[in-house]
Parts: sequence; C-alpha cells; structure tokens
Amino acid sequence: MKLAEALQERADNSRRIEQLKVRLTDNALIQEGDQPAEDPQELLKELNKCIKDQTKLIAAINLANASVKAGDKTLTEMLAERDMLTVQIDAYRSLISEASTSYQRARNSEIRIISSVNVRELTKKADQLSKQLRQLENKIQETNWTTEI
Repeated sequence: MKLAEALQERADNSRRIEQLKVRLTDNALIQEGDQPAEDPQELLKELNKCIKDQTKLIAAINLANASVKAGDKTLTEMLAERDMLTVQIDAYRSLISEASTSYQRARNSEIRIISSVNVRELTKKADQLSKQLRQLENKIQETNWTTEI
C-alpha cells in the first residue's frame, strides 16, 4: 500500500469512527418496550474493529514519516516545516491586511493613522513563502505516492 493510500484510509476510518460514535449515542437509550434502531453491541464491535485498524494505520504512517527521506529531510521534518510555513504565511497575511487598512480623516485636526511596516516588502516575502510552501507540498505529495509502506 502506498503512503498516500494509507493517509486516505486513515481519513476514511476517522470519519467512520465519528459516525459510529454518533450512532452509538443515538441508540444508547430507548423507551421501555421498544427496540433500538441498531444493536449497540454490533456497533461497538464495528467501532472496536475500526479503532484497531486505525491504530495499525497510524503506526505505519508515523513510522514511514519518520524513516522515509526526500532529499535530505524525512517526511516528518517536511511536515513540520509545512506546518510552520503555514503559520508564518498566516501571520504575514494578517499583518499585511491590517497594515493595508486605510483610515479616512474627516478633518486635518484628527489623528493620522499610518502603516508602521512596508506592506510591499511584506507582500513580496509572503508570496515567496507561499511559493516555498507549494513546492514543499508537492514534494510531500510526490513522496506519499511513491512510498510503499
């Protein structure tokens, strides 16, 4: 199985587990004399199987991420870099948005609000970081689709 397929299966299992939890709570209580729409014991068996499968998948994915290298970095390092690039880009974009806001003065006697940063330079840097993020994301995806676990 390719790493990318395992990641998709992990996502599917996560959704399935959440659905089973909802179905279990929906069938936990019934009116005396009625039958539940679904057998909670069967739902529990299915939930336990999904959790067992998910545990194996997560372990395999984590082991692959820690050991597979793309260039000079492991997937784990690339994922951490991706997450921090995203945080950095978000911070730059927020700063750019705030610094770009223009305030109108009704009279010349009102306080003048000006930007304390160079918006053009920040935008250029944010665009460079975004490009770096896209390239990294492509490398991660490529590695996910070529790595056998």
